[in-house]
Amino acid sequence: MKIHAEALLFDNDGTLVSSLESVRRCWTRWAREYGITAEAFASVELHGRTAAEIAADLLPADVVPAAVARIEQLEVEDVPNGGVHLLPGTKAFLDSLPAERWAVVTSATRPLAEARLDAVGILPKTLITADDVTRGKPDPEPYFRAARELGVDPSRCVVFEDAPAGLRAGRAADMTTVALTTTHQAHELDADLVVNDLSALSALVGDGGVEISVRR
Repeated sequence: MKIHAEALLFDNDGTLVSSLESVRRCWTRWAREYGITAEAFASVELHGRTAAEIAADLLPADVVPAAVARIEQLEVEDVPNGGVHLLPGTKAFLDSLPAERWAVVTSATRPLAEARLDAVGILPKTLITADDVTRGKPDPEPYFRAARELGVDPSRCVVFEDAPAGLRAGRAADMTTVALTTTHQAHELDADLVVNDLSALSALVGDGGVEISVRR
């Protein structure tokens, strides 16, 4: 299978990098600080959603702003402790792309996204975070914003995601979707193409855009 595109839009956590160890440490501590039971915490989907949305599912509205600020603080401060690393194929795939052809589109805040990306040596020219939009994934706004920043029609973009919420956002933006089975099983991911990780793909850049192929 080959996919042709003018721009490639990547989720970060679970797509380019794995931050599961850090996420578990920080959110477990956060839940304990706010008196959230293990049962209540386990019932909430974390992947591909903003901290504000997660906090709003678990806490009274008047507590949410402080709780969001606290989890951001915990996660940014935890980055130097380890638990954030590149997923297979990330560096080689991104290195094959011109900077103006791709963007990172994450549900994390800008300080957290920049801390995690810097920790693994990824420096995107275009970065869309939770701070840049009013509605996060699964709303298509983050991906529409990225396409606009890159000057590309949404229908000519490919979205790379590991979470159902992000894939729904990509589809809602009328973009081709590629799912990575890094945090979810294949049957949970509704996408045009499903692969293990970016090491399964290659990119050929030409005058007309990028041709993405599955490695044999």
